[in-house]
Amino acid sequence: MDKVRFLMIGVGGMGREHIRRLLNVPEAEIVALSDPSEKAISLVKESFPQLAGIAVYSDYKEAIAQSGADAAVIVSPHSMHFEQGMACLDGGLHVLMEKPFVSGSDNAEAIIAHAEKVNKHLAVAYQRHLMGPYMYIRDLIASGELGKINFITAYQAQRWLIGATGTWRQNLALSCGGQLNDSGSHLLDVVLWVTGLEPESVTAMIENHGREVDIDSAVTVRFKGGAIATFNVVGSASIGWHEDVSIHGDKGSVLYRNNQILVAKEGERGLTEISQQELPASSDPDVDFVNLVLGRVSEAAAPSSCGLRIARLTEAAWDSAANGSKVISLA
Repeated sequence: MDKVRFLMIGVGGMGREHIRRLLNVPEAEIVALSDPSEKAISLVKESFPQLAGIAVYSDYKEAIAQSGADAAVIVSPHSMHFEQGMACLDGGLHVLMEKPFVSGSDNAEAIIAHAEKVNKHLAVAYQRHLMGPYMYIRDLIASGELGKINFITAYQAQRWLIGATGTWRQNLALSCGGQLNDSGSHLLDVVLWVTGLEPESVTAMIENHGREVDIDSAVTVRFKGGAIATFNVVGSASIGWHEDVSIHGDKGSVLYRNNQILVAKEGERGLTEISQQELPASSDPDVDFVNLVLGRVSEAAAPSSCGLRIARLTEAAWDSAANGSKVISLA
């Protein structure tokens, strides 16, 4: 195989972003679009004239059977991911799934096992695994320069309460959860990925602000080995986006501030800003997935196991908040 043929399932805003990326990959070809929304399909064809004559399906099952695709990118509402992903795997397609993977850890375990059974790739589009600043942080921690990690504080603020009003993202039946399960899953995932730490127990407080899904979450995690992390996911903010992650070890600290990296090491005074030239080159999940299917890499940047561990952690946070901030064990 020298080119990967893609079926796009779900072509809303994030679906169009995947399309944009794939159109820039010479080894990728988009062969079909599947979405029940005629408006969404029309917008894709207006935005990408090169796809004007592409095959279109309102039924994703017909698309799987008839499109001749090798792989699918699933960017539908979260509650649909499991059923669509299983159907793609049964149809012989590799699957790149938008976060937060599938609904619930039971479904995550089931689809991972099925992908292994049918020998197809299954990955999650956690793009921070391919962003230069976070790759730098992961390499720094893995090098041992920060020593033993003791404490992490992660903060994300977004105008999600107002911005997602009236959309499927605040419909529990479609989204399977709120901001912690949506943008917040990126924050949970990237901390676990860069540190390599394994959660042991979770406590949480959550505020829904009158909506049927979580909006603001304060989550504390104790990791095996003793490290503690606090996750502050604020969906009621009045700003568009802000993300901070601070990681403190017994030999140094690294601070992420909206793409700015600051490092303090043992024996040095103050913080040193890391220049863009010192960071690894960034990529994206679509390029990475093409390379995976073509056999150029042995594992996805964010394999399906990442989706499973975030599902488990998120479920524990919801369970804790629903039970008066009870400590939930993940051991």
